[in-house]
Amino acid sequence: MLPKSLVLFLTLNLGWGTTLLPAVEMTATSTPASFAYVLQADALGETPAIVAEKLKQAQRDWVVLDPHFSEDVDWTASDLNQVRSGSPQRKVLAYISIGEAENYRPYWQKIWLKNGKPTAQTPTWLRQENPEWKGNYVVKYWDKDWQKIILHSIQDAMAVGFDGVYLDIVDGFETFEKVGEDYDEGRLNPETKQSYRRDMIEWVKKIAAQARTTKPDALVIPQNGSALLEADDFLSVISGIGIEDLYTSGDKKQPSRDSREVLGNLQHILETKKPVLLIEYPEKAELQAYVKKRAHDDGLILLLTDRELKTLGVSSR
Repeated sequence: MLPKSLVLFLTLNLGWGTTLLPAVEMTATSTPASFAYVLQADALGETPAIVAEKLKQAQRDWVVLDPHFSEDVDWTASDLNQVRSGSPQRKVLAYISIGEAENYRPYWQKIWLKNGKPTAQTPTWLRQENPEWKGNYVVKYWDKDWQKIILHSIQDAMAVGFDGVYLDIVDGFETFEKVGEDYDEGRLNPETKQSYRRDMIEWVKKIAAQARTTKPDALVIPQNGSALLEADDFLSVISGIGIEDLYTSGDKKQPSRDSREVLGNLQHILETKKPVLLIEYPEKAELQAYVKKRAHDDGLILLLTDRELKTLGVSSR
């Protein structure tokens, strides 16, 4: 049984009624020394069984996987147990995008768009396509119908045996904060009467509660959106954070100003001893060496990998 200090209860409206769900305040988290982040697992082998055996042999403490092995094949509980069997401390997390809709997911309906244009069946929460990622669409992440879809995805991932969830597009609030070329950090959402940042914090808290109905100590790792770490209730409910492109953007160094800003935000979580997972994508050897030194000096757990996330990459603390 968890200590009472770790447990709190949130009353959530999930769209089908009011349900009392447990949310665990993650005051302590075991820190991995390495991790893998593979979203195209079928690039590692033809079947889930083959890839599960490869991942079993990989020297990684945590493994982030798409909850679907491929578009037509899902991971099974047996597959996940095989991955975990390689290390007694290994955790396997399900990747789920919570701030954008993806047109290759089971929930997607072709009638929502015709020739890229909205139809009469387009959900009110579905917005424009992300110009940088074809097939990904901005959503009103605070919308209850969208949240119901994702909460079902969380429930499904936990039911099959994942140890937690790795949440992408947590920085989706920035899309709604943008005003011209600038950003209004406190911009209010007229639909919720609170800031877009607060909407995202409440959304992550709902997800954490849903995951922890199945597994009370489920890991909840948001990716990016480091500015949210200033909020104590966000910091307390997450188990760590993933950060991309902190020191480099491909084969270029990030402007030092941008790196300093994110590192400043990360101090909030580093003080709690919760892990910071850093994903960098440079191909040049000199930039890889630069990133390794910076990550080590700043106390981050580094993964050097490919942008398509088809490989195990190289990870170290």
